[in-house]
Amino acid sequence: MAQVVDVKLRLAGPQDSERMLAWRNLPEIRRWMYTDHVISQAEHERWFAGALANQTRRYWIIELDGTPVGLANLADIDVGQRRAAWAYYLADPSVRGRGVGAFVEYFVIEHVFGELNLGKLWCEVLVENEAVWKMHEAFGFQREALFREHVWKDGVPSDVVGLGLLARDWAAVREASRERLKTRGLPV
Repeated sequence: MAQVVDVKLRLAGPQDSERMLAWRNLPEIRRWMYTDHVISQAEHERWFAGALANQTRRYWIIELDGTPVGLANLADIDVGQRRAAWAYYLADPSVRGRGVGAFVEYFVIEHVFGELNLGKLWCEVLVENEAVWKMHEAFGFQREALFREHVWKDGVPSDVVGLGLLARDWAAVREASRERLKTRGLPV
């Protein structure tokens, strides 16, 4: 029997500002972001001041057994066009491989298509981050684009995979995805 894993997402708040800055500046997180410079306190404060108030964004702190371990977010929420973009990261390497990312994926997809009633969720992933884009595909995302030399990392161009999930795609794989998580002891 799978061990039950206590994973939750809670809306980020002002108390999370310093944690988010520290996470974002970790080399293993910057490695997969579009921008990879170290973010200064002043730059972070300017961004954070508007981030949580922006109605086209949502930020959640990912918690495992009550401990913050990462961040998930929606961006470019467009109710008129019925779509949103998303991303997440696990800042604590010790939680990787335990199904936390899969739970986050399921939670965000359910939120987008259930609560927000949008028709499409999309994301962009560095082509080198194969584990992440393959996980998205396992949840029904389809590759829609390959953006060649889209991002420069350490002075070298990197390709980006564009992935999209339609509400009808999710309907076709939802139950199988849910069952996969349940067999891993995740709270779905």
